[in-house]
Amino acid sequence: MQHAFTYEKKKVIQGLRYHFVQRPEVKVLVVLVNVFAIVAAILFYSKKIRPEPFLLGSFIWVIMMASFWYILPNSIYKQAKDTFLDRFTIAFKDNGVTLENEKGYKHWNWNEFSHYFESPHFFHLYFNAKSFFMVPKEGMGDEFRHELRGALKKGIASK
Repeated sequence: MQHAFTYEKKKVIQGLRYHFVQRPEVKVLVVLVNVFAIVAAILFYSKKIRPEPFLLGSFIWVIMMASFWYILPNSIYKQAKDTFLDRFTIAFKDNGVTLENEKGYKHWNWNEFSHYFESPHFFHLYFNAKSFFMVPKEGMGDEFRHELRGALKKGIASK
């Protein structure tokens, strides 16, 4: 199976957001900040605390959401902008994945991937917790996506 693609900035930013939101430490952080904010709100409205802890919880929540939703995805896009402007061809084979462009190619065996997940616009293929690449779904037919899901399950989950 072979797929040629380019990246669209808006979709890449959205895909990077999904990457950050899927991180276990981010999920824990979101829960802790939300619990703090809710407890602070309850205590503030019951007149047990002053407004500062409630405002601090709200401020932390806003800063956290801004960083995961805007700051981090945009900064990563800017760092790798040249990569996101290239045109790629990716081939999914029985022995692994080959990614190529006009500058060269790279082949990975299936056992080099740790896991994958699917977001609305991408297949995210992970080497480890922080190293990954995204394969855009745009231009893939339904049958190709279905076959790719099967190949990913077989290749990555069979370790």
